Amino acid sequence: MAGSKMSVPLAVVVVLSVLLTGATHAGPEMDPYKILGVTRSASQAEIKKVYKRLAKEWHPDKNKNPGAEDMFIKITKSYEILSSEDKRANYDRYGQTDDTQPYGNGRYGQRQDTFNFDESFYNFPFNSKTQRDFADSKYTLHFKQYVNDVVPDSSKRPYLIKITSDWCFSCIHIEPVWKEVVEEMETLGVGIGVVDVGNERRLANHLGAHRTPSILGVLNGKVTFFHYAVAKEHLRQFVEDLLPQRLVEWVTDKNDLHFLNSWHELNKPHVLLFDQVPVVPLLYKLTAFAYKDYLQFGYVDQGLSETANLQKQFNINTYAPTMLIFKESIDKPADIIQAKGMKKQIIDEFVSNNKFLLVPRLVNQKLFDELCPVKQFHRRRKYCVLLMTGDEESFSLGNQAFLSFASTNTKEVVRFAYVYQRLQQPLCDTLMQNKDSAPPPAQVVILERRNAAGKALFKPVTAWNGSEEDKQCLLEELERLQKDPSILVHDAMLPELNNEFASMFVIRWIYACYDYLSEVIDDILHNNWREMMPLLSLIFSALFILFGTVVIQAFSDSSEDKQTKPKAKDGTKAENGSPGNSSASSRPPKKNFVEVTELTDITYMSNLVKLRPGHINIVLVLTDASKNILLSKFAKEVYSFTGSLTLHFSFLNIDKHGEWMNTLLEYAQDAMQIGADEGDAGNHEMDYTGYVLALNGHKKYLCLFKPVYTGEDLDSKSSEDEGATSGGRLRSTSRDDHPPRRSNRSRSLSTLQIHHKLDRLGLWMERLMEGTLPRYYIPTWPGLDKITPSK
Repeated sequence: MAGSKMSVPLAVVVVLSVLLTGATHAGPEMDPYKILGVTRSASQAEIKKVYKRLAKEWHPDKNKNPGAEDMFIKITKSYEILSSEDKRANYDRYGQTDDTQPYGNGRYGQRQDTFNFDESFYNFPFNSKTQRDFADSKYTLHFKQYVNDVVPDSSKRPYLIKITSDWCFSCIHIEPVWKEVVEEMETLGVGIGVVDVGNERRLANHLGAHRTPSILGVLNGKVTFFHYAVAKEHLRQFVEDLLPQRLVEWVTDKNDLHFLNSWHELNKPHVLLFDQVPVVPLLYKLTAFAYKDYLQFGYVDQGLSETANLQKQFNINTYAPTMLIFKESIDKPADIIQAKGMKKQIIDEFVSNNKFLLVPRLVNQKLFDELCPVKQFHRRRKYCVLLMTGDEESFSLGNQAFLSFASTNTKEVVRFAYVYQRLQQPLCDTLMQNKDSAPPPAQVVILERRNAAGKALFKPVTAWNGSEEDKQCLLEELERLQKDPSILVHDAMLPELNNEFASMFVIRWIYACYDYLSEVIDDILHNNWREMMPLLSLIFSALFILFGTVVIQAFSDSSEDKQTKPKAKDGTKAENGSPGNSSASSRPPKKNFVEVTELTDITYMSNLVKLRPGHINIVLVLTDASKNILLSKFAKEVYSFTGSLTLHFSFLNIDKHGEWMNTLLEYAQDAMQIGADEGDAGNHEMDYTGYVLALNGHKKYLCLFKPVYTGEDLDSKSSEDEGATSGGRLRSTSRDDHPPRRSNRSRSLSTLQIHHKLDRLGLWMERLMEGTLPRYYIPTWPGLDKITPSK
């Protein structure tokens, strides 16, 4: 009995020792990314290319280094992990490289070796996150992961995200369909994510998901909800609808030349997929979206009779899909691939190896960075042979010769490119020689970029015209460069390249507006009211304000029309005519007559001295003889300005108040200027008939209109306007030049001449409303109580 009692603690100690030993030896595993020397965003094609190079370098049969065998095993193991999408995703999320290790079941994927009593005894399928289906934990998203990884990556591929939670019975019903869709979409390259509302409430709110289960798509950072029944066909169509509609162009015998010839304008290779499917395959659309910045994609339906010439021209096998890539030559494809079951990995490798033309044009800084990367290691030097040329016809032969020379290049460390001097002037000024010659000749430069700040080493090779001597000179320089990189003796700070496609921003903005409107309409149709409430509130508020304004304006106009019905006016109102051809003011007239009051000692205080601030009284100066004629003309000229609430209209009888007019002008600061053009004012009495005064009672200033005669009566005397009113004014003549044939008072003037005194009053009123008339300030307003005796 004693022995048995002693064996129990001993067994416990042994078990604990084994567990502690296992925990002690569980150290950090190898990092396959560091071993292969690739980034976490590297594509499968890049990983495979690096693996082949390292495998050759560290193969034990070729490398006699003692650690070569171990290094070769690590390289092989790293490639095995990163070449498998499942293993790579497992390592990215949990840092595990062994398939036998369980995935982490903590909140952020850490391993938990503690024993959970509740979970072992209450094993409900929806009880806790750790007991949920294993497949969901593989795709679990967290807020930081979504912001830092998913959103940037959504510019290259769409994401399908499921919103779920604990105790969600409906989530269990859609699980079989979800698993099937995930399995298919992952092979096509669609990103998958699962958000647990219970643990990631912040991310769920950020996505706008307020109920479970929900399925949504993310593309270019934009979230779109799935509103249909959860079925495989519906989800597949949903992913396809996320993609832009203009990714792939349908190509037939009619538009094939136009499609292929656009390589020069777009500066991209062109891809043609031949297949017998009547719709563009989803895998091809996803590839077109991932490489939309590098290539232009087209699709040829082999089942159409309109594509028979294309199939015959390129000898297409009708029994398997065929993909062709065209670069500068449209008659012969640069690369071709044909397979019955095209997988994503094969297509990605094929396309990524043909992302650029043989000699692409540097159209922006991003393309420059990819074609001519910054030097990182001595063994990874990249040289850029740059042709600085023009787009004129005179440069075409040299450009074609440069392309022909580049097509024979077999060195991986050398890239060929060209720029147009007119579009990339700052870069050309930095690198070119003979800048002063006009036009500058085409030149070839070999350069190597040293840092991201713009430092580069370069050497001008030759002025390029495409001759055999130029080709031979360039070839010799490239051979010297391969042996001695120090021949790049010049250094410079390269400016950032101009974005030649920046003018397409307007088109992209229009497309963005179209996509936004489509999303709004989609949300309205599917009653996603929670997300639409702010927008709907704004729309209804704007409509309410607009409708209310229209209704109030309509009732206001109708009431004013009733108050201003035409009435028979006598006295002064009867003398005012209908509106003439004067210019319209800012407000339409509210009456069909002009109300003009006489300026007397009774109305003088209210109409002038105590006039409200900002108000102006327009005063017409007349005589008894010219009263009827001038008032009628005055009403026609100022009628269109009667809609202004700050203008008042009066008339002053100069026969009664002549001395007031003289005193007013004497008070004016520019009295000498006012009377300077009136002849000899000291010997003859001034004739103020037809003058118009704009009087501001509060600020104590006036603007003056002096009449000008524009009639055809050559015998009648012509007056003048003020200096700024008329460019070609008619000056009055003295009596010595023209003996008077009538009395010197305005009563002796003909009716025709008096009528034309106010011909330019409408123009003067417009300048008054604009505030461009000269102002004459006075210290005080003279009194109007004194009556001028009749002569």
